[in-house]
Amino acid sequence: MYENLQVFEDRFVELEKSMIDPEVLADSRKLQETAKEHADLKDIVEKYREYKNLTENLEETKLMFDDKLDPEMREMVNEEVRNLEKSIEEVEEEIKILLVPKDENDDKNVIIEIRAGAGGDEAALFAGVLFRMYTMYAESHRWKVDLMNTNEIGIGGYKEVIFMVNGHGAYSKLKYESGVHRVQRVPETESSGRIHTSTVTVAVLPEAEEVEIEINPQDVRVDVFRSSGNGGQSVNTTDSAVRLTHIPTGIVISCQDEKSQLKNKDKAMKILKAKLYEQMQAEQAKELSDEKRSQVGTGDRSERIRTYNYPQGRITDHRINKTIHQIDNFLDGDLDEMIDELTAFDQTQKMEMMA
Repeated sequence: MYENLQVFEDRFVELEKSMIDPEVLADSRKLQETAKEHADLKDIVEKYREYKNLTENLEETKLMFDDKLDPEMREMVNEEVRNLEKSIEEVEEEIKILLVPKDENDDKNVIIEIRAGAGGDEAALFAGVLFRMYTMYAESHRWKVDLMNTNEIGIGGYKEVIFMVNGHGAYSKLKYESGVHRVQRVPETESSGRIHTSTVTVAVLPEAEEVEIEINPQDVRVDVFRSSGNGGQSVNTTDSAVRLTHIPTGIVISCQDEKSQLKNKDKAMKILKAKLYEQMQAEQAKELSDEKRSQVGTGDRSERIRTYNYPQGRITDHRINKTIHQIDNFLDGDLDEMIDELTAFDQTQKMEMMA
């Protein structure tokens, strides 16, 4: 394994030289690709260098053993050996995690689609709760939230809400949220106090970069229309809403929240690219055997991943059998504990597959 790590270090040094090469500096795309590969290798190379230093120190310390050493000095050397061996074990575990194949989308921005499922208005209201939850989570990480399209029901809920989260590593954290979210609670409008069960579907799409998805303009039909809403300022008097239809796939995207037709078209195009990129990745994933596919973070929208039980104040993630009993904090965006455990579970699975 460590011979392979030397290959990473050699490549890292080669990339460092390339980044000051005038020919590379003159080509912005080449420079961007070089810088990205350099950044991707940085953590593993730094950890490998730490491992090499520790092993060298260990060998040097062992050479200090001598029959002529007094007991006190011998114990000091033994203690140093034990500490170095412990540090080496810890670094080896960190290297194993770093060697887990990284999701190429982890550093990207994300587009999140929240749609009300079964449960009528109650499902739409919970879609609004989830939108607020993800917004607060993004704000706690200093990520920017950009609303892209909404379909409100007028009482604080959404039949659909689409938004982008801009921030380094947003996809690495939020990708585990794709799936069906089930809520069990007593609706405010329910006089008998009966618990209702509703569902909301969440889809998390990595933002597609220009080099990954190219769309032929002739493949897209553009329709403009007046935005619809619940009245007042939400209804425009001009044809600013935009509908894009991707003819080869039949994918239809509508955006109407901006007053500018150009801005709505730009947002719709970003969503379309993300959907086409997701479709391309799904087709590639089919080529992998079930044994090589991780069970967490697959993005299967039909899978019920989590239940929010209001009467008992708990949230349960069914993929890892994890229950948190602080539902108010969770819905206020305190998702890190759950996401960290999902990440750890995903990494463990991938390490087992590698083994």
